[in-house]
Order: sequence, then C-alpha cells, then structure tokens
Amino acid sequence: MTETQLKWTRVADLDELPEGRVKTVTVGHLTMALTHHDGQYGALDNHCPHQGGPLGEGSIEGGMLRCPWHGWDFCPLTGKPPGGYDDGVETFAVEKRSDGIYIGIEEEAARERTVSDVMAETMVNWGVTHVFGMVGHSNLGLADALRVQEAKGRLTFIGIRHEGAASFAASAFAKLTGKPAACLAIAGPGATNLLTGLWDAKVDRAPVLALTGQVDTQVLGPGAFQEIDLAAAFRSVAGWSQTVLHTSKHAELVNLALKHAIQFREVANLIFPNEVQELPAGEAKASGPEGRLTPTDIAPPAQALDSAVALLQGAKRPVIVVGYGARNGMEEVIRLAEHLKAPVVTTFKGKGQISDHHPYGCGVLGRSGTPIASWFMNECDALLVFGASFSNHTGITPKKPTIQVDFDPWQLGRVHPVDVPVLGDIAVTSNLLLDRLAGVETVDQRPEVAERWRIWRAEKASRLADDLGGGINSASIFAAMNRQVPANAVIAVDVGNNAYSFGRYFECKEQTVLMSGYLGSIGFGFPAAMGAWAAAPERPSVAVTGDGGFGQYLAELTTAVKYGMNITHVLLNNAELGKISKEQKADQFDVWQTSLHNPNFSQFAENCGALGIRVTQASELDDALARAFAYDGPALVEVMADAALI
Repeated sequence: MTETQLKWTRVADLDELPEGRVKTVTVGHLTMALTHHDGQYGALDNHCPHQGGPLGEGSIEGGMLRCPWHGWDFCPLTGKPPGGYDDGVETFAVEKRSDGIYIGIEEEAARERTVSDVMAETMVNWGVTHVFGMVGHSNLGLADALRVQEAKGRLTFIGIRHEGAASFAASAFAKLTGKPAACLAIAGPGATNLLTGLWDAKVDRAPVLALTGQVDTQVLGPGAFQEIDLAAAFRSVAGWSQTVLHTSKHAELVNLALKHAIQFREVANLIFPNEVQELPAGEAKASGPEGRLTPTDIAPPAQALDSAVALLQGAKRPVIVVGYGARNGMEEVIRLAEHLKAPVVTTFKGKGQISDHHPYGCGVLGRSGTPIASWFMNECDALLVFGASFSNHTGITPKKPTIQVDFDPWQLGRVHPVDVPVLGDIAVTSNLLLDRLAGVETVDQRPEVAERWRIWRAEKASRLADDLGGGINSASIFAAMNRQVPANAVIAVDVGNNAYSFGRYFECKEQTVLMSGYLGSIGFGFPAAMGAWAAAPERPSVAVTGDGGFGQYLAELTTAVKYGMNITHVLLNNAELGKISKEQKADQFDVWQTSLHNPNFSQFAENCGALGIRVTQASELDDALARAFAYDGPALVEVMADAALI
C-alpha cells in the first residue's frame, strides 16, 4: 500500500511530547505508543505481545522503551526487541508536520459480526429494550454488541455506579412492565454484586436476564484473576443459567434464557467467557420468540370453580384480598367486587392496585396497613384472595372460609390449608365468577367503608400536630405527599420506617407502587426509581427512602443526573436506622449501633448536579414537593424526620 493510501490523523502538538518520553494515543479503534527518541517520533502498537501491557505507560530507558508490566524492552522507533528476538510490536507511519505530529494507518476493516452480536440481536428480538450495568474488561466483546444495538435504536444502555443498582433497576423495570430487562457485569466481583437485586427479582417473580462476563475458558479452574465459579454462584438465584461456549448454539441460548425468564417470571443468567464474546459469527442467524411462548390466561378446573361459587353464594359479607400477583387482573377483580358489594383490601406489595378513593377500596392489610382493612377482614364471613402469598406480615386470618386464586399451584395452600384452592389466571377466574354469581345478593358494605375511612382520616389529621422536637412527623410528610404526588406517578418505596409510614398514611389514587417485597432489601428505593423511569419515562418517577436505604446507593444520583432521569426523591432523614431501633426496644434490647452520621443530602444532590431541597418544618413540605415535581430532572427533597413519630 502506498503512502498516499494511508489515512493520517493528528495526534499531538509539536511541543507536546518531550524528548525521551512516551504517551498513549488513539487513532480510529487503534491505541498506540507515541515515542520521542533521539529527535525522532515513533508509533508502536500499544499492546506488549507478552501480557498485553500498555507500552504507552512505559518509559524510555537506555534508548529502549520498557514495558511497564514486566520490563521487556523494545526499540522506540522500530518496535524490535534487543538480542535478535522475534517478538517485536507492529509500527505505524509517523510524520512531523508544521502543525503537529501525524500517524498514518490503513483504512480499517469493517467490523466483523460476532457471536455476541447474534445473541444481542436475539435479545432485542425478544423485546429486551434496556440493559443496566457496568462495562469492564471481561465483558468488552458483549458490551460492543450491545453498543451496536443501541446505535441502531433498538436498545438503551444505562451505565450505573454499582452493579447492585443495576439488578435492582432491572427488577423494578420488570415489576412495572412484566417484561424482562437485563443487567450487565464483569466476572468476579461485578457478577456477585448483582446477586442481591437478582434475589429481589426472584422472590417477587420478576423476569430479569443477568449477563455476566467471565475469564477465558482456557484458564478456568486454576484460579485466574477475578475467576469464581459463576455457575455455582448463580445456581440458587437463577432458574436457568448457562455458560456460553465456542460450540454453543448461541441464539438458542438466548431463546431458552428469555423463555424461562418470561414464562416462569424468573431470573435467567448467561455467562460469557472473555474470548468467546469476540468469536466470528459466520453464517449464524439471530432468533426470536416466535413459536416459543404459550398464553397463560388459563381457566380454573370446573370442580374448583364450582366450589368457589358455592362458598360465595352462601356469603353475605365477603371481602376480597388482592396481592401483587393480581396486578394484571385488577380491572376484572374490581368489577367482581362491585357486583358482590365487597370491600377490597390489599397486601403491602399490592398497595395502589385499587384506589384508596374507590368506594370499596380499603387500603393495606397487615403491619404496614390501615385499621380499615383489618376491620373488614374481622367482620367478613368469607375471604376471596387473589394473587397473595399469605405472608405473616399481611396477616390474612385462617379462621374465615377462604377461596385462594393463583396462577402458581405452589402458592395455593402453601402457608396453611384453604377451603377452596383455585388454579387459574386472575382475570379469567374473576370473569367466570362474575358470570356464575350474577344473581347473588350480598350486604352493600359501601357505607361502612366510607365510615371507616372517615374515622381513620380523622385519626390521621389528629396526628399532624404531634411534635416531640425531633423532626417532622410522618403523618405530615405523607399528607403533603397525598396533595402533591401526581396521580399517574410510579412510586418506588425502600425498606424501613419510611415504608411502614407510607403504607399507613399515603392514599393511592392511580399511582403504581414498587417495593422489595419478600426480600425486603434496604437500598431498593432509588435504583428502583431509576428502573421505573427507564420503563415509563412519560410517568413521574418517585423514590421514597430513608437515610439508611439511600446511603447504600447514593452515588447513583450521579447516574440519574447523567441520563436526565426525572426522579423526585423524598428522603426521610432521621439520622437513624429507626426501624431497627424500634425492634430493639420491642424485644427489650438496648438500642445499639443504629445511629447514622449523614451528610447534608440536599447539598450532596446539588453537588451531583441535581436539585436539592432541605425541609425542617412541616409548613415547608408542600412548596418543596411542588418545586421538586416541577423540576425537569432529578430532585431530592430531604425531610428532617422524627424517628419516633411514624
């Protein structure tokens, strides 16, 4: 190739690189070591041929460029080692011109399609639109394939600061949409950092795809740098996990992973050894979900339906309990409730699935709930339970005649025997019950629902004036949120006193609530709000956390700023792990090691580039929240709260 066919790029000023020095430069996709020795410039491949050491970070000693990793020498102009060895490095054309130093390279070859491309294309064909994660040295080939899909407008990648935030965000995305999101990490610590958020997805039945790098296959076993047995590490959390090998059917692995995640509402995991990611794809084609998924809107067995109808025909004061598993069938459940004139109570995970302003909506049942819900459960003569797991935190009584409807046979009668276990889709079963119960007459409990709400709202109002001198009470905080949170918001709630107070005091309209249900993981709230924003950017995204929870992932505020996430964060700062202090007292322990040393979180938000507002008086709450919701971008409202007034 002649010199005129080279593509020349200016890489340095004339006086930028002193005599006897070396620096790293980039031309196109190539990195090089630019040297200045004996009045001449040289350009060498930046990678030492032995361990890949960055020659541009080395030094020129005795007229030789020394590799910074293991001390091997190369001529800074020719790239040849002393002693006649043949392990030199490639050199490139260099010109010193009047305006700077130029390097000439041949036209780069077109990017070759890899097995990672096949797998990334298959992934987006299945409807994966978002990947949360961190790019690193053992996932670079896969990351480049994701980059290509993002460049085509088929995928959005959100780079986070901690892999745990990536898996929490993916879990929240899946909880909100029912569709799988993916999270990406490197081998070793990056992969293990994903595990908490993946466990959250697993126990709350959210479809998530975990993509993890791995060391080269030829060094698996002896204990290479950042090598751990990822198949073993993910065995408990992932319902399906496979390592991608040279000989794998690469598109088929993605098919099976996503089929499992979607069909079973589970975590699936693909492990990518480093060198496999960049293998040429040849003629391999991407695949997709066609012919892979079956509808799941199954009708219950006739005998179970008959038994449920018979029990409800004899009831005069039935109550409906809905859990998180009923979220996709609420329209049908509410129609059935209106026909039966039955109050509807929710589990904490099901909060918001029926409006607290609906004539039959009675709020949350259990430890995080309202006296309204528990009163109706005590007064009922039959319970119709949809998609709830009978957690001890919810406290569904076993003393009432009970019908339990769920799509998962394992959940039916799992905690204690129920009178009528019904396997079926929530919406389908609700419609069938409505048809069969057309002539049933029950007591209209709407007046009682209204009266119970009147009593509880009066009680909440009486607590607004509570003041022990330690900060703002929770009744005031959530009364202001009732007034200011947009009706269509998605609210991600963390763990702790903030969650208990939210369940008790906040009245949902049309908002959707996300939480770490069965895992109950502190730190969930803010990363979950990031996932909610990614899933539904047209809806206001709200995080409700305590200072303890936000402290675990507070660096992710910079992620929210980077991507312009419109998240309003209400942070209750009581300088304490208040829920744990309360439990220590209740169990007659001394309060110990629950105090927190916090920054000024509102100033921290400003330092990150977000809006930060600190609230010290209840009278400031409405204005602060209104400003935060009006702000186009991440906003943090730090409320100085009293841990004793929850």
